[in-house]
Amino acid sequence: MELSRIVEALLFASQEPLTVTDIVRAIQSTVREAKEEIKEAKDAGKENVPELDEEKAALESVKDEDVRAALDALADHYEKDERSFTIVERSAGWRLCALGSFGEWCRALYPGKKPQRLSGPALETLAIVAYRQPITKSAIEAVRGVSVDAMVQQLLDRNLLKIEGRADLPGRPLLYCTTDLFLDHFGIRTLDDLPNAAELRRVKLPTPEDVAVANENAGTEAGAVGEEETKVAKGKAAGDDTPELLLAGE
Repeated sequence: MELSRIVEALLFASQEPLTVTDIVRAIQSTVREAKEEIKEAKDAGKENVPELDEEKAALESVKDEDVRAALDALADHYEKDERSFTIVERSAGWRLCALGSFGEWCRALYPGKKPQRLSGPALETLAIVAYRQPITKSAIEAVRGVSVDAMVQQLLDRNLLKIEGRADLPGRPLLYCTTDLFLDHFGIRTLDDLPNAAELRRVKLPTPEDVAVANENAGTEAGAVGEEETKVAKGKAAGDDTPELLLAGE
């Protein structure tokens, strides 16, 4: 049986994304179980026990690179045949997704779930965390120049942010990071895939101490330095909470 067809079947059957390791493990364990069943049948004295065919037996030694090649072959096949779906790699693994151009039809399956867009302040807050995580709430406020309590709570509730321990600072403030859902929502595999990630991480942002000194001495307003990161995040935002399983390329 062709490896790419097995990989396709596994992705189709799984409700969750599958990593290459998941796929390799599933294939190898299936072959081993088949071999064990044949051995047990022979040991029990059964006659005319069919042997495992060579093609299937060879899959016990399947490697990561074999599976990756199969995934690439499937993606090429879907594109050439102009299928309505494709294979995408997300932070949690590989999955089958409908093309974004079919989004309006797929959304008809979820009539009670209307798209909910992130507000501008929420996007600004999310952008700062995405590029500078782990980060404290006061550090976010130093960049934005306003309280972010409501925005952080909203992003936590939507599972786009998570608490990642406490900072080694007075009062031990909470540290915030983005989640895997954040990566899926914006269609990226890792944080390094963020636009201009390396460059923007080198930009010096105002700290809570900087803001306190500036407000005391000159009454200046903080937050301008973070404007570029906010624009980038707004440009990337899909603004759509339709289940990521359905859509790719939006």
